[in-house]
Amino acid sequence: MINIGVIGFGYWGPNLARNLSQAAGGKLTAISDLNPKARAKAERLHPSTAVLDDPLRLIAMKEVDAVAIATPVSTHFDLALAALQAGKHVLVTKPMTATTEQAQRLINEAQKKGLTLMVDHTFVYSGPVRKIKELAAKDLGDLYYYDSVRVNLGLFQHDVDVLWDLAVHDLSIMDFVLASQPRAISATGVSHVKGGMINTAYLTAFFDNNLIGHIHANWLSPVKLRRTLIGGSRKMIVYDDTEVSEKVKVYDRGITVAESPEQVYHQLIGYRSGDMWAPHLDITEALQVEADHFTDCIQKKARPITDGEAGLRTVRLLEAATRSIKEHGRPVELAAAGV
Repeated sequence: MINIGVIGFGYWGPNLARNLSQAAGGKLTAISDLNPKARAKAERLHPSTAVLDDPLRLIAMKEVDAVAIATPVSTHFDLALAALQAGKHVLVTKPMTATTEQAQRLINEAQKKGLTLMVDHTFVYSGPVRKIKELAAKDLGDLYYYDSVRVNLGLFQHDVDVLWDLAVHDLSIMDFVLASQPRAISATGVSHVKGGMINTAYLTAFFDNNLIGHIHANWLSPVKLRRTLIGGSRKMIVYDDTEVSEKVKVYDRGITVAESPEQVYHQLIGYRSGDMWAPHLDITEALQVEADHFTDCIQKKARPITDGEAGLRTVRLLEAATRSIKEHGRPVELAAAGV
């Protein structure tokens, strides 16, 4: 049995705690939070679990084998490093750290200690995204684009901007589904709150072979949209996470291009409009799949799907996007960004 402690019981911590308490081979042993109201809530929801006011006390508990960190991004590195140095396995919420240097140091520490380091890229464990990866590998043909809109009204963050808060989801999905890395990132964004974080942003990722990714993230939308289009040479996908059912739809639609042998410069464009179908999806809660995967990786000493390297790749892209915004959208070559 793997005894797990959860640090942070604010917005996301209760969800982590609930699923980790039900994880195969896992036991929720301790929860810590600096806020008395959060601790009172933890005591009410998990009466048989130790509730502490100091995360370092939780990390120091001998009976705790693994730690899940659900605190502000600025605290991820210090808490995760302390846990790894204490010999604890670590699951940390997204984004993994505030810098690539911090992410690499956590990876090095976990490798040195032989510990599991995993990042809470929740969507990667969802039924729709796992199905999309399967479809992208065998049904879509050559991939053309990944185009996502992830917008809503709020929740304004104080330590990260809208890209680090919302676009991180799509960057982790792209990393998982496309199985290739961008060669350059361009981003633009603005803040409509004086002295506040960027709340509206657009990120473009340039890949090899004319594959392009685009993400629109916004905290100031009147409606909540979670819609992604993935285009391929054979088929296309629409993924709408706000749909109650049929979140993924596959369209047998596209174009065919034929060159006339008589006229080299004359291209004939044909349009294909076939059937649409909605594949069956696993409806298991993504966090439950993730929690089971975390304990399973610890027990088997296996590499998590969203390991430290996946977290590092995502942070690198976010850093490149931040640099591009400061330079008014100039594309940042990832080699130049230290990627």
